[in-house]
Amino acid sequence: MSEKPYAESSAQNRAPIQAVLEEVFADRRRVLEIASGTGQHAVYFGAALPQLSWQTSELPHNHAGILAWLDEARLANVLPPVALDVNDPVWPLSGFDAVFNANTVHIVSWPAVERMFAGIGRVLELGGLLCLYGPFNYGGRYTAESNARFDAWLKNRDPASGVRDFEALNALAEAQGLVLFKDFDMPSDNHTLVWRRESVPAKP
Repeated sequence: MSEKPYAESSAQNRAPIQAVLEEVFADRRRVLEIASGTGQHAVYFGAALPQLSWQTSELPHNHAGILAWLDEARLANVLPPVALDVNDPVWPLSGFDAVFNANTVHIVSWPAVERMFAGIGRVLELGGLLCLYGPFNYGGRYTAESNARFDAWLKNRDPASGVRDFEALNALAEAQGLVLFKDFDMPSDNHTLVWRRESVPAKP
């Protein structure tokens, strides 16, 4: 069995995120987690929300770590990871009534964020929910000094990354027929944004 990877941030934010998911995913059945990372969130939320079929996904080189967590947890409702790159024009699965992602949009480039939302538009059913966790700016301003420092650190590491503006993300969501359902304030100057798919835009 592979050694399990560990992310301290996942351990710290999982309980507040779980509280949100228990509310908004109460009537959901099939969830796609984009960029499952270490797999810690998947096993924690899968155990807390047994009514959900939780589909993990990641780049192939991260699959062994996720499988190590899944092998230990042995949860029937948490599924092995599928290979998924948000930049891919075709995603390997569809037909989800919920999509969850944490701490990705500030890591990848803006074009990758655009392609991620386009992919979500292809896999999320009408009436489905998108749940996005992380730090966000509002009106072009940081919500806390800690986020400003984090943004500087991100850009120093990779100029294409950075804390994203809520308004820009909301525009991408609306282009996919998604309407903001709720914005949850979270600890450590983060937010969980939840959109509901109200329409399916006509194909160009």
